[in-house]
Amino acid sequence: MRALLLFLAGLCQLASTAAVAAPVYAWKYAPGGETLAQRIAPPPGFTRTPAAEGSWAAWLRGLPMKSANAPVLIFTGAAKWRQDVHVAVVDIDVGKRDLQQCADAIMRLRGEWLFASGHKADIRFNDTEGKRLSFAARRDAGYASFRKYMDYVFAYAGTYSLERELKPVPAGGIAVGDVFIKGGFPGHAVLVADMAEDTATGEKRFLLVQSYMPAQEMHVLKNPAAGDGSPWYPAAFVGELKTPEWTFAPGALRRWP
Repeated sequence: MRALLLFLAGLCQLASTAAVAAPVYAWKYAPGGETLAQRIAPPPGFTRTPAAEGSWAAWLRGLPMKSANAPVLIFTGAAKWRQDVHVAVVDIDVGKRDLQQCADAIMRLRGEWLFASGHKADIRFNDTEGKRLSFAARRDAGYASFRKYMDYVFAYAGTYSLERELKPVPAGGIAVGDVFIKGGFPGHAVLVADMAEDTATGEKRFLLVQSYMPAQEMHVLKNPAAGDGSPWYPAAFVGELKTPEWTFAPGALRRWP
């Protein structure tokens, strides 16, 4: 009887596992590669913070990555002049124009998640003048139309508009999917793509993904303060947040409304 119960429990577990839907990524990428969560292990003693199935956080953790040691390429196909700031490259197109820069890359990922999760009506971003640019206004709701829409957004939106669109968050409340941003001309923005916690001490750390100028492939940043080249940043940092190519002032953390 005990053996039968164990067998049935195992079947239930398998069924439950099979029922968990894998995240969807609509662009073309190399199949069979590693995800962000598979490529970058938590620091020793840390585990990833919980993320609900289908959530923005879970989707970011499943981002497909290019092969290990891949260089960051700019929109022309040439290598970025700095190859010492990243530990991994996201396997997503950058386009063929100098459009998908820092804030653009973050809006691209947000739009892709909404598109993939069936929330196309929620795909909307403000332009620099505050005008709402909505994907729902397009006649064609297919993916090719979505990509054209995103290029249009990149041309008329940026850090200035995105900073005003997002809501401030205290640094102590940081979560996966949040954005560090300085709006301006130029400005910069990076995305919190993952978090891990030491359950014994409560210490948390996070990963950052960025694009930059000129438009370039999205990549996971190193922590310049880590002597071992680790990409994990301490969530309990005080004052400025220093990344390899930008320093964010206190109060730069934002979240999608």
